[in-house]
Amino acid sequence: MPSHTTGALTGGRSPKAQAAPLPERRPDRLPARTVPSPTLQSQPSDDAELHRIRDALDHAAHAGLARLTGGLSPAAVFDAYMDWAVNLAISPGKQVELAAKAARKWARLAQFASRCASGGGTCEPCIEPLPQDKRFTEAEWQQWPFNFIQQGFLLQQQWWDNATTEIDGITRQHQAVVEFISRQILDMASPSNFLLTNPVVQRRILETGGQNLVQGFRNFLDDWGRIVRSKPPAGVETFQVGRDVAATPGNVIYRNRLIELIQYEPTTQKVRPEPILIVPAWIMKYYILDLAPENSLVRYLTGQGFTVFIISWKNPTAEDRDLGMDDYRMLGVMAALDAVNAVVPDQKVHAVGYCLGGTLLAIAAAAMARDRDRRLATLSLLAAQVDFREAGELTLFINESQVHFLEDLMRSQGYLDTRQMAGAFQLLRSNDLIWSRLVRHYLMGERTPLNDLMAWNADATRMPYRMHADYLRQLFLDNDLAEGRFQVDGRPIAISDIRAPIFAVGTERDHVAPWRSAFKIHLLADTDVTFLLTTGGHNAGIVAEPDNSKGGFQVLTRSAAGHFMDPDTWTRIAPRSEGSWWLEFARWLASHSGKLSAPPALGAPAHGYPALCGAPGTYVMQA
Repeated sequence: MPSHTTGALTGGRSPKAQAAPLPERRPDRLPARTVPSPTLQSQPSDDAELHRIRDALDHAAHAGLARLTGGLSPAAVFDAYMDWAVNLAISPGKQVELAAKAARKWARLAQFASRCASGGGTCEPCIEPLPQDKRFTEAEWQQWPFNFIQQGFLLQQQWWDNATTEIDGITRQHQAVVEFISRQILDMASPSNFLLTNPVVQRRILETGGQNLVQGFRNFLDDWGRIVRSKPPAGVETFQVGRDVAATPGNVIYRNRLIELIQYEPTTQKVRPEPILIVPAWIMKYYILDLAPENSLVRYLTGQGFTVFIISWKNPTAEDRDLGMDDYRMLGVMAALDAVNAVVPDQKVHAVGYCLGGTLLAIAAAAMARDRDRRLATLSLLAAQVDFREAGELTLFINESQVHFLEDLMRSQGYLDTRQMAGAFQLLRSNDLIWSRLVRHYLMGERTPLNDLMAWNADATRMPYRMHADYLRQLFLDNDLAEGRFQVDGRPIAISDIRAPIFAVGTERDHVAPWRSAFKIHLLADTDVTFLLTTGGHNAGIVAEPDNSKGGFQVLTRSAAGHFMDPDTWTRIAPRSEGSWWLEFARWLASHSGKLSAPPALGAPAHGYPALCGAPGTYVMQA
């Protein structure tokens, strides 16, 4: 098994101290002592022991603090706010601007109150919520005094946005951190979150005689009990893996310590000769691409005449702490590719990667291209990034202090816990995923019905210590892959070496892999690139069932000899179509495939790939 130790894991910390060399002895003088000084002799081991004690104490302290802060480094937050505060303090022009804006907002709010008083309590608002802000859409929010409360909150929110942006001298990352945290605090303090200032909740209390609060308390107790017992959220039991989701028929044909490889049964009499290998992100269970039958990309592709394989990652434990990026490449992508070649010999493979699975697949494809391994027919990257310089709000806290802090947390437990990851993703959309849900569940006394995508989202996995440290440092922090420093087998790789045509998908409202970041594949690839921009977010945009008429997409191909086009120009000229992007994807795959022929057998027992068990396998069931 490949194994490597990198400076990224030690961060260059704790070198063993070296004792100072003894003075050079002059040949005409005898040394004062013929026996080496015991003090000097013991110093190196004493210093080494002192360093070990120091490191142990520091790691323990950081790990304990990280559990209290959800993995957030206090030093990273302090640095950002100090940078903001100092630069604001020495910017009198910005201070005057903020004071003037505060005065104007108070005047607007006072005028609004005056108009409402003369208009019977209702009047035209002085500020509108942002289009994505649905907290104040109910009619009750337009009545006095709740319209005054929500208008005051929105004006305050706007002022804080001004106060945390456009400050000369502050670093871009620190400004983004301060803006993000300030937004989280304001979202927490929104009047929609409190019984006394939320008229919709008050109306619900009158309608139910207060039973909504009783039911809300029951919901709270149920949720708290599930958290304590490490049970999934309420409603997840409706979507049983293997029955309601991940139910496409197939067999596990290969298993190692990291993956199970599933081959799906054909649903057409003839299939394309080139199989599809799907590499999902290891950060979640694979079946986001095989949800309920109507939402399953796997089922759709088999119905279009493709032989489909997919990797199901193991849910790692502390025993897997030393599995790194190269282990995931070799035991994951390359081992799966060998199995696919055994089942469908003498055929190139359509490789498809989603999210971080797409990044890993791009790394594997670049290494294969460097080594003249031409087994890939095409490469498809779904909401995946290869350049992490502008990788969205997840990178706000990715600096040396934060990565060091997370490493200490993961070192103590051997992995990054599912709840720690889920919390980070929820903060990116705290209005929708945290506060509005708390209001509905605990104040309104209602349960948000789960769908298959929400049930999948609750079925999280862990990440090994070394893997997480590897990709945080090499990809997010140092951007080694995009800048030609990422090494495989001791030699650097480059995306520009890939010659297989690329199909890249971005989603319009992606907070995890922003589409403009995914669009940078045009800058790095030296082959034909078809880029498709679809509606939706990181998950819902990829799960685009063909019967959904609400979605739409733009798509355009740039040949290897074509000129670069910036994202804004691309969106102006790329043709737009209505419906699911899956149809376009299937057409593109078919255009790079051979003629239909008989489907291959399930597995290849003669080559060591027998059918081990039915899909969805065993790894996906691991808690």
